[in-house]
Amino acid sequence: MRKFKLTIIMAIFVLFLAACGSSDETSNEPEATEPEASETSGEKEEATEPTTVEITDAHGTVTVPVNPKNVVALDNRTFETLSDWGIEVAAVPKAVMLSDSPYVTDENVQDIGNHREPNLEIIAAANPDLVIVGQRFSGYYEDIKKLVPNAAVIDLNVDVEETSTPGESLVNGFKETTRTLGQIFDKNDEAEQLVAELDQAIEKAKSAYNGTDTIMSVIVSGGDIGFSAPHTGRVFGPLYEIFGWTPALEVDKTSTDHQGDEISVEAIAQSNPDWILVLDRDAPISGVAEDEKVPAQDVIDNSPALQNTTAVSEGQIVYAPIDTYLNESIQTFIELFDNIADSLAK
Repeated sequence: MRKFKLTIIMAIFVLFLAACGSSDETSNEPEATEPEASETSGEKEEATEPTTVEITDAHGTVTVPVNPKNVVALDNRTFETLSDWGIEVAAVPKAVMLSDSPYVTDENVQDIGNHREPNLEIIAAANPDLVIVGQRFSGYYEDIKKLVPNAAVIDLNVDVEETSTPGESLVNGFKETTRTLGQIFDKNDEAEQLVAELDQAIEKAKSAYNGTDTIMSVIVSGGDIGFSAPHTGRVFGPLYEIFGWTPALEVDKTSTDHQGDEISVEAIAQSNPDWILVLDRDAPISGVAEDEKVPAQDVIDNSPALQNTTAVSEGQIVYAPIDTYLNESIQTFIELFDNIADSLAK
């Protein structure tokens, strides 16, 4: 009996020691703690993307949704950029776009017509989150704002700085427009890549020019040759300043007319330019019948007055990309500048 009691006492003692050991081990483990509020809120802040962005357009500051779902695009300078970035749009002015544009060939994209007689009601019916106005449609800015009061309407006119020179306005306008689109559609890296390519193309063209050759720029439309004057002329005018070109001819009272200023072919020939830059206005326009289009190269080649000029006799003629008149995007000007650089460097 005494032996049995001793056994029970020993068993109780062993259990006591085991319990103490387990308690000690538990006390040595780190206590589980709740994450601090600052840590969790910080993680949430990092994970939350902004839903809007403030951009500056031709009229001031506008709050625009990031990655808007329903977009109406009206600015010819933006179509290629948006398309390259895979941005879907609800409506565009197909009448003043390239016939092979993905937006033109897509039947799901509504057509508001051209800028002379646009069907603005289609914009209202599209119920857009964002309308990108600019260039040909800038005059409808206020009308569009009234039609879609709940949408962000932005005017990306390149010529937004009255104090800028034509060259500065063109280059800075392209950069600002591209970066603005990058902010809106979360394509900042792609936007900066385009800006870098533009800078590179400008430097390349600057380096290729010898500083003395004279430049003549013209617009061919309907078989006629118009003068794209230095500084003011369509497409080419601002380039004289950007690249420091020496004009072959300067006249008073020039304009930005889309067909160029009237000037005789004889006057062009007498200026004897070393280089002629040519914009074919009719080529990309679907509204001009094919049998009425006279290719710009044919007009230049078949002009007797120009045949003795240095530019023609030496084959020093640069044609703008065939889609330039309707597709004045940053990509188009990068291509144009590269073409000019390659030609001048030969």
